[in-house]
Amino acid sequence: MNKIIKLFFMIQVLLMGNTTINAQDKELYNGITKKISTERMIVPYGVQVTFNKTTHLIFPSAIRYVDLGSDRIIAGKAEEAENVLRVKSAVEGFSEETNFSVICEDGNFFSFNVKYAQEPDLLNIEMKDFIAAKEAVDSLHNRMEVRFKELGDESASQVKLIMQSIYKNNEKKIRHLSCKRFGIKTMIKSIYVDHGLLYFHLQVKNKTNLPFNIDYITFKIVDKKVMKRTAIQETVITPIRSFNEELAVDGNSTLRTIYVMPLFTIPDDKILELDIFEKNGGRHQSIRIKNSDLMNVRVIGELKIK
Repeated sequence: MNKIIKLFFMIQVLLMGNTTINAQDKELYNGITKKISTERMIVPYGVQVTFNKTTHLIFPSAIRYVDLGSDRIIAGKAEEAENVLRVKSAVEGFSEETNFSVICEDGNFFSFNVKYAQEPDLLNIEMKDFIAAKEAVDSLHNRMEVRFKELGDESASQVKLIMQSIYKNNEKKIRHLSCKRFGIKTMIKSIYVDHGLLYFHLQVKNKTNLPFNIDYITFKIVDKKVMKRTAIQETVITPIRSFNEELAVDGNSTLRTIYVMPLFTIPDDKILELDIFEKNGGRHQSIRIKNSDLMNVRVIGELKIK
């Protein structure tokens, strides 16, 4: 029996290829282990912090996750700024190095090593979007693209690229989904589908001299007809990504926004209702979308990705 076990052990070693086994590995791990090569390492950036000043890091997109290596540093998103992180020392003059990591909404992953400095060399730091820049070898060692559950099989960078391409191409594929009231014309220019995601291209054109300030926008599935004294049943569809989303359309100007939502269909007795409400105003915009409109959406393969 011992010979069989020994033979099995030797076969496993051969199959592992570059597996290394030494006394130190046996102390740290149970069983066979394989060292992680430096090619797989995400090289951290070096950041200095101090007790009496705050270091600000500006990221390419909204911050999704922050993890601190120790309680010697504190960090938090800046108020009213989803992509700005404030970092400073929680104790004065700590000597041991610590670290923190940040994941952004667009899938960028950043790693930092932190040291204390009485006067940091840099207090305001702008981080680069490595995914968009498509840097080669060096950048790949500084970030790793993160997958998000709500995007399914699609990567955040690909979703962003598709949104940008729809915006740049600015093609009008749909002509009947629009609303024109009070000098404001709202339309859905196109709807695309890709990897279980729907992309809505929305345009709001303000033909008046008064700015159109948006309070909020809703997508919801509602009954086609609502009888009197009948409770309204509605299902809100919340966009999971957006591109060029603004809350104001200046006078005589146009705003275009791309919204991404998980794939869904509409029952025959219901519709998808898009509502835009004006802040402190009554120029409400509403577009009703039928299930047949979703059945005729275009696939991303028909779009020239830029």
